[in-house]
Amino acid sequence: MKCFLVDRVLLPADATCVCFKRKGNYQRICMNLTPLQEERTRRLKRRMKVYFDAARPDHQEALRALWYATYPGQELQGLISDQWKEMGWQGRDPSTDFRGAGFISLENLLFFAKTFSTSFQCLLKKQGGKPAAWEYPFAVAGVNITFMIMQMLDLEATKPRTLIRAVFLQMLLENEWSFDLLYCVAFMVMDKQWLERNATYMEFNDVLKSTRAQLERELLMDDVFRIEDMPSYSLLC
Repeated sequence: MKCFLVDRVLLPADATCVCFKRKGNYQRICMNLTPLQEERTRRLKRRMKVYFDAARPDHQEALRALWYATYPGQELQGLISDQWKEMGWQGRDPSTDFRGAGFISLENLLFFAKTFSTSFQCLLKKQGGKPAAWEYPFAVAGVNITFMIMQMLDLEATKPRTLIRAVFLQMLLENEWSFDLLYCVAFMVMDKQWLERNATYMEFNDVLKSTRAQLERELLMDDVFRIEDMPSYSLLC
């Protein structure tokens, strides 16, 4: 077994385990996954490969579930309707906006809406902050955040190429919903940075990049062993 000491994000190509500093001591993370890690990683990868299919009843039902989790008591006129623009989709048919990240981006939005409903509603309704800073489409931003996290974790690579991925796989061992929890944290961080910068829609990609950089910093902090340990997790309510 080859073990490398690392203090940067990139990993050696032939690493089988790495050591990095936490609280002044080096902690070893092995690249050889446990059976539970392998199973949870496979499930997550399968989720990431599912395209949104407007003809599938389960995908239709998930879309309806998102609507009623977002607007309880407000009747949905149809899966193609001007109502969807209220949520921040680009047009009448939200299915066209899932192409970048697939069905998992809908699952992420639904998880956020159900698990942290107060935070979800605050972001959706833009409570607090200045109106001039509210110019990003909520739902489409959510799809982009899913895609950003998928790129950051680099789960499709044959072997871990970044320490971020290695750390995340350890977190996945602790909680199968780590990806979805990380998504919720990322949305809160993105919104916070957006308001602080008083950003415009033209700056969305810059805000997304700085959001990713903050997530990476927090994931590598000494005391962060679970998503719940990340400092920005406290933004959720």
